[in-house]
Amino acid sequence: MCADTLRPGELRFDSGLVRRLIAAQFPQWSGLAVAPVDSDAGTSNVMYRLGDDMVVRLPRTPGAAGDVEKEHRWLPRLAPVLPVSVPLPLGLGTPGPGCPWAWSVHRWLDGAIAVPGNVTAPDALARDLAAFVTALHRADPRGGPPSYRGEPLAARDATTRENIAALRGEVHAGAATAVWEEALNAPAPGGPPVWIHADLQPGNLLVADGRLGAVIDFGCLGLGDAAVDLLPAWYVLPSGARAVFRDALGADAATWARGRGWALSVALAELRHYRTAHPFMAGTARRVLGRLLLDGD
Repeated sequence: MCADTLRPGELRFDSGLVRRLIAAQFPQWSGLAVAPVDSDAGTSNVMYRLGDDMVVRLPRTPGAAGDVEKEHRWLPRLAPVLPVSVPLPLGLGTPGPGCPWAWSVHRWLDGAIAVPGNVTAPDALARDLAAFVTALHRADPRGGPPSYRGEPLAARDATTRENIAALRGEVHAGAATAVWEEALNAPAPGGPPVWIHADLQPGNLLVADGRLGAVIDFGCLGLGDAAVDLLPAWYVLPSGARAVFRDALGADAATWARGRGWALSVALAELRHYRTAHPFMAGTARRVLGRLLLDGD
């Protein structure tokens, strides 16, 4: 079975290719079953189960391939200070026939992605998310690389306004511009950059019985503005739980405004890019924009 592609010219992977890569580079696992992971949320990697306890992650693009070694270096160092499970790298694959980039084997983590139907204990989930974000932001930043989303919001100004204009008819341009300008006018963070996940979206948050069980996909990991990790306030949590999340984080008005700006900018970009190619991502972006522009918090 081949993994679906999302972009023109993107490589196609299948179970046979994964078996060949494993046999060539990790022969100790060559007898294990290989099966594709059916995921509506992934955009950067294709995943295959390897036996019962592992997963193979193959980058879809050169950019995603550049994150593989970063995860292998930093996740084992950060995992001990985080309150929930994160993917532990077990093997670092090298380019091979059919896969021109580095790839990886990780420990498999059970759980369901944090879509509305799985958010059954929103206040508890809000506190779980705040505990994870707080722990990550307090981790020792020495030597950490800049995050993929480590730039100031002002650097996204032209693109964000372009996306607002391009989505006129789907998005209320005046309301979106007001949220964006409030974020731009908010005071900048007062301290040095901190560790951020920078992509705390539904597909990267695994829940069990409504509680946060694991955080996955650290491709955007690096140092940046803590406000980026407020994304789940609008990407995951219903309105009533947003205040619980904010209080548990102790986020001030400036951080909250920048967090709204980040959520707006990311959702606009995703809706414009994925509105025909990826229904799950486009639907998520529409929900986020509705929460930002209609809920008012």
